[in-house]
Amino acid sequence: MKASRNNNLEIEIKLALPDAEEARRRLRAAGFRVSKRRIFEENTVYDTPALALRKAETLLRVRRTGGSATMTYKGHPLPSKHKKREELETEISSAETMSAILDRLGFRRMFRYQKYRVELRQAAGGGTATVDETPIGTYVELEGSPAWIDRTARKLGYSEGDYITASYGRLYLDWCKKHHRRPGDMVF
Repeated sequence: MKASRNNNLEIEIKLALPDAEEARRRLRAAGFRVSKRRIFEENTVYDTPALALRKAETLLRVRRTGGSATMTYKGHPLPSKHKKREELETEISSAETMSAILDRLGFRRMFRYQKYRVELRQAAGGGTATVDETPIGTYVELEGSPAWIDRTARKLGYSEGDYITASYGRLYLDWCKKHHRRPGDMVF
């Protein structure tokens, strides 16, 4: 999503919802319409054997969606009530080839996560909402300017105390701890 780009700065939050239908209902009531239909995503996170990227709170990811693939770098989060960080993303012709290149460069597959995603937008613009159905729950991601995120969250019935800025990896580890499960990959 490229809704809130200023020098490749990603600004977003997540909101937890009971299920995808409730998420879509609230978004429709707030004037959102589907801009990209529901699609399955396969994400693989890479790091060095010494976990240099995790320790720096950065991320290197290869994402497969349908017949396309992207590679993403996410920088260190900036202090904020919203999740703010540099995001560099590019389409790649082959996720498998990129994975082989990363392996040759010394990176290792550290975590794999899957989700179903629907992207929605309002006619007036301003930002992007996605409904993410994951193995650990349903989340709405709001990406845009801080003011737009705050206004939209309020329209959806949420306050700043409901904002989630954690990654899906962190949410998964917290879920595993809460449910006394051994962490692995977050897959269906």
